[in-house]
Amino acid sequence: MNGFSAQGLDEDAFGEKSVSQGSLKTFDAFPKTKPSYTTPSRRGGQWTVLILAICTIFCLTEFRAWLQGTENHQFSVEKGVSHDLQLNLDIVVNMACQSLHVNIQDAAGDHILAGELLKKEETSWKLWMDKRNHGSGGPNAYQTLSHEDTYRLSEQEEDTHVHHVLGEVRRNPSKKFPKGPKLRRSDSVDACRIYGSLEGNKVQGDFHITARGHGYRDFAPHLDHASFNFSHMITELSFGPHYPTLLNPLDKTIAATESHYYKFQYFLSVVPTIYSKGSRSLDIFSSSPPSQKEHRSNKNLVFTNQYAATSQSDALPESPFLVPGIFFKYNIEPVLLMISEERTSFLSLLIRLVNTISGVIVTGGWLYQISSWASELLTRRRSRKSEGVLNGRHYAEE
Repeated sequence: MNGFSAQGLDEDAFGEKSVSQGSLKTFDAFPKTKPSYTTPSRRGGQWTVLILAICTIFCLTEFRAWLQGTENHQFSVEKGVSHDLQLNLDIVVNMACQSLHVNIQDAAGDHILAGELLKKEETSWKLWMDKRNHGSGGPNAYQTLSHEDTYRLSEQEEDTHVHHVLGEVRRNPSKKFPKGPKLRRSDSVDACRIYGSLEGNKVQGDFHITARGHGYRDFAPHLDHASFNFSHMITELSFGPHYPTLLNPLDKTIAATESHYYKFQYFLSVVPTIYSKGSRSLDIFSSSPPSQKEHRSNKNLVFTNQYAATSQSDALPESPFLVPGIFFKYNIEPVLLMISEERTSFLSLLIRLVNTISGVIVTGGWLYQISSWASELLTRRRSRKSEGVLNGRHYAEE
């Protein structure tokens, strides 16, 4: 009656599916059409390839983000008690070693003769300048910004991430200071390299490099002011365990001047920092700072100190009450910065991938149906307009 049998169609194919045994009907939330009633199209194949490409890109992005993990930054009051603070210094001053005094004076009243604890090495200022290939810019120039400074800042930014810090420490376990350039016969010995590590009190302090016989109850023979030149090159200045490959704010900087009576001042704010891979390693040391043995045995933990630096430099009038030189005033902040890199479980990654693929497929299906409907509607309107023009011409001829 309905013509299904005459056309050779099976009416049961369009009805509800049922289970042969029992009266329980199968619930199909996504009814499907028989392959014999579908027609593949070129446009549908192109759309499928596009959806597969989008799913692949999204899945690779999710997997890459899962491998890198996420960084968590936590600030807390430093609960442990630590009395010592290691200072690592590698600086070249454009003056002879015998003309310099290096000392530390802290808020506890201790006066440390750093010049006796640090190593001094006669060298050539021009040789170090050629090695660094870094121009100072001119008279009274300080840290002239150049392409190398921009590259140094980008490296310093990378050293704030956990995976980079842990990787650098593992690849470079040696904590020795690098060797300086070798002196040649034609090089003039007019500079002094001061480098090494020393222990001080973990309190506010002042590390200074001055001329012999000037300031701080120095009763050494008075030097001629014409011999002063506190132009310097800081290769490294860090606090805590010595990690030569980690870049600090004042590392690889140059300050130069042509004035003899000149004062360079650096103000540092030091913050104890723990880099950790995984929250478990971080929880162990959150109550107290780790000792040297503890953080050496744990490869997923690095304990160091970060600092922010500001500077103020100016020429001084020649007066017995004013002391020229290089001064580092540092202050220890009573906070602890804990930076941890964590990664979610593999099951959560699979769930995110399934959600991503499902969302792309569903959204792609909707967009395909909407575009097909819009294309069909546009085709109908064009066909109607073309039919109207033909009819008008026909009536005009009649």
